[in-house]
Amino acid sequence: MKMPTLTRRLERSAALSDRDVRLLWRIAALLLDYPSPQILAMSDQLAAAAIELPDVVGGPLLDFLREFSSADPMQFAARYVETFDMRRRASLHLTYYAYGDTRKRGMALLRFKHAYRQAGMQPGDAELPDYLPLVLEFAATVDPLRGERLLAEHVPVLELLRLSLRDSDSGYADILAAILATLPPISTADRRRIAELAADGPPDEDVGLEPFVMDPLTVEGRR
Repeated sequence: MKMPTLTRRLERSAALSDRDVRLLWRIAALLLDYPSPQILAMSDQLAAAAIELPDVVGGPLLDFLREFSSADPMQFAARYVETFDMRRRASLHLTYYAYGDTRKRGMALLRFKHAYRQAGMQPGDAELPDYLPLVLEFAATVDPLRGERLLAEHVPVLELLRLSLRDSDSGYADILAAILATLPPISTADRRRIAELAADGPPDEDVGLEPFVMDPLTVEGRR
């Protein structure tokens, strides 16, 4: 499939301004990262920012933030680990769904690494480059066009993650729904891909991939 050029904005599911989209990505990047004390302390600031967004995307974020701001920090952190680190179908690493820990995943990860370098960012070694909060942060604050393109290429994965979170009754599903509203609508081809990924599941083959990340975009350490 031919990809759009970097000078062309992608069609979005919801009518949102570029500013709204970048603000949403920034909030979502923080909320999907590990809930460190520093991020938990930002709950009022994040809620104030989410109020500025249209209801179609701001509403789900505010619903999540109500729980986020009132939760016990230790319990919320434990729930985060259980949700994203203990379940193969709820990984925040976008290439994991198609490639698991196989050798082919290394080439898929280079797609992200190259996009970061083309934008003038040098990868570090704290996290794999397909980590969704990192991609959202990149799109929100460094290169919106390249970041949006990376996210749009993984709409089937994002929808599969949303469905998995919804099925487990996780409030994080609302954040994925808001992110998807900033991206192209799910197509028939996307739905076929979602069905394939859901049926097959991530393949297994541990090859010891070395993680890397852009240091300037790291908001807080995940642990």
